[in-house]
Amino acid sequence: MPETTYFPRYLILGGAMISGVLLALAVHMLGARYGLDLGGLWRSDSHEFMPAGAAIAWWLIATVGFSGGYFTANLMHSAVAGQIPQRMRNFLIVVGVLMLAGAGQAASAPSTVSTISAVLAGLAALCLGAVMAFCGAYFALRKS
Repeated sequence: MPETTYFPRYLILGGAMISGVLLALAVHMLGARYGLDLGGLWRSDSHEFMPAGAAIAWWLIATVGFSGGYFTANLMHSAVAGQIPQRMRNFLIVVGVLMLAGAGQAASAPSTVSTISAVLAGLAALCLGAVMAFCGAYFALRKS
C-alpha cells in the first residue's frame, strides 16, 4: 500500500487564501449590484451612523472569505489522498466558475457610486477577504 502524500502546508495556505479572496471579491461585486455596498461607509449624505447595507456587506464578505479559505484548505488537504469523489470535485468547479462569472457580469455594469468610493470599497473587501481567508485556512490546517 503506497504511503499517503500531502501538499506542503504553505502551498495549501496560499491556494486557500487565493480561493477565499476571489470568493470574497466575487461576493463584494455581486452584493454591490444589489445595494450591499461597502462604499456606504464613506458617503457623507447619509444621516445614519453606518448604513445597514454596508454592515451586511462587511459581514457577508468576511464570512465568505473565512469559509472559502477554510473549506479550500480542507479540500486541498484531503485531495491528494483521493478522498474527494469525482462528482463532488466537478460540482465545486461548476459552482466556482458560475460565481466568478456572475461577479464579472456584475462588475461590468455601470456603477452609481463615485470612483474613489468604489476603489476604497474594493480595497477594503480585498484586505478583509485576505485576512479572513488566511484565518480560515490557518484554522483548517491547524485542525488537521
